[in-house]
Amino acid sequence: MRMLASASRMFYANRFPRSGAPKAVMRTIKLTAGCLLSAAALIASGLPLEARRSPALDLARQLNEAFIEVANDVSPAVVVIDIRQKIKEKGSDDGGSFWNILPPELRRHFHGSSHPQYLEGEGSGVIISPDGYILTNNHVVEGADEIAVRLKDGRTYPAEVKGTDPESDIAVIKINASGLTPAKLGNSDNARVGEFVLAIGAPFELDDTVTVGHVSAKGRSFEQDADQDFIQTDAKILPGNSGGPLVNLYGEVIGINTMIEGLDTGIGFAVPINLAKRVKDHLINEGKFSRSWLGIRIHELRNDEDYLSLEGKLAPDAREGVVVEAILPGGPASKSDLRPGDVITAVDGRTIQTSRQLRDEIAEKKPGNATVLTVVRGKDHLTINATAAATPAKQELAAKAPAEPADLGLTVKGLTKDMAEQYGIDFVPGVVVTAVEQYSLSDMRGIKPGDVITEINRQHISTMRQFRDAVKSANPKHGLMVNLVSDGASRFVVLKDNAGN
Repeated sequence: MRMLASASRMFYANRFPRSGAPKAVMRTIKLTAGCLLSAAALIASGLPLEARRSPALDLARQLNEAFIEVANDVSPAVVVIDIRQKIKEKGSDDGGSFWNILPPELRRHFHGSSHPQYLEGEGSGVIISPDGYILTNNHVVEGADEIAVRLKDGRTYPAEVKGTDPESDIAVIKINASGLTPAKLGNSDNARVGEFVLAIGAPFELDDTVTVGHVSAKGRSFEQDADQDFIQTDAKILPGNSGGPLVNLYGEVIGINTMIEGLDTGIGFAVPINLAKRVKDHLINEGKFSRSWLGIRIHELRNDEDYLSLEGKLAPDAREGVVVEAILPGGPASKSDLRPGDVITAVDGRTIQTSRQLRDEIAEKKPGNATVLTVVRGKDHLTINATAAATPAKQELAAKAPAEPADLGLTVKGLTKDMAEQYGIDFVPGVVVTAVEQYSLSDMRGIKPGDVITEINRQHISTMRQFRDAVKSANPKHGLMVNLVSDGASRFVVLKDNAGN
């Protein structure tokens, strides 16, 4: 008490002369001193913390309780997956013992004697049905000879793999159990960047570990030929978390944790639960997920500044959609009226704005089923029928084609049958590229000797004169669109000189 009073007098003495302070200031000082005295009395009274908490602390405690409630609700549906993989001995199909090629410093990390028979690993999973179906990552169970699932209550069951999908890194396994409590699967499309999430799993063999973070980003992908659409999160994900759930504050699983960007970066990635749900039923019923494709390469119109700025506005009515960059030889679309340079704006009446949307729409089609594409070609709005087919192994429907413009430069000749034989290409109306200047626009766009140019800015090219006239009338600074046949595939490139812009 004395200390508080002395502090008040010192405060006053340092601020005002002895002649006195204004009355309003004096009242303020008295009130401040009174508040301090009241606070001291409250502390001295020994009242519980609840009696002196602030609204800010109330909010923080409510959030704290929310994390606890979500963890308590979801954790019983999270399992630990132990796997064992037999080490092949020398002379087996792999050409030698895996143990023999391990560095000595790594051998001591494996269980058993100096030469164990099995490698052991651990991952996580999430129960999705009362009768024992479990969602996890493909890489958790891939190549496993034995799989055991351990529940939170300590019960352990052997498990079998029902289906795997390496493209999305999703797998479904099954244990012989009943009456289990499944997790609630949410809608990852509704996940918002910045919202709180919890990651639950068994990192480094530490079962039932919960970390808290946020949705950092959506729509991440790293492999051109994989079905990827990762949710990025800063909730700590470590080895062993793979296959466990990423959960929002409603207790809904919005992702399956799958990989990390280094151990200490705080950057992790999860497969969106909508993609996992799309795959899981096929894995349960068929053991695999078969995708369909059209055999085209595409990129998003909104990201193609060169295409949008082409002189003459070759697609003036197209504002959103995907541009057909190439039609692969022998692919389903090669049998349709689709052409390189077309802009697809809808599939079966559903608007398409991104490459991902087109991939998903076509992937769901049963092979052999017809689909209707709404297309903008120049000033024409077309309806084109195409038939989807099963995707060949390790191929996907679409891929974004990065390209950077440089300088224009190529040499061409009118294509004859003798020249077609010389280059080992099919004879088609057009001019054949015989030389490409290094670092030119054509070189940077992937044009090479042997390619056959068939159109420039939608004008058919079959003679050298047509080629010269088309090039003469075009301005590389405004951009020109070149259709060509390359390695048997029809595609187009945009040549535009951005120098000085």
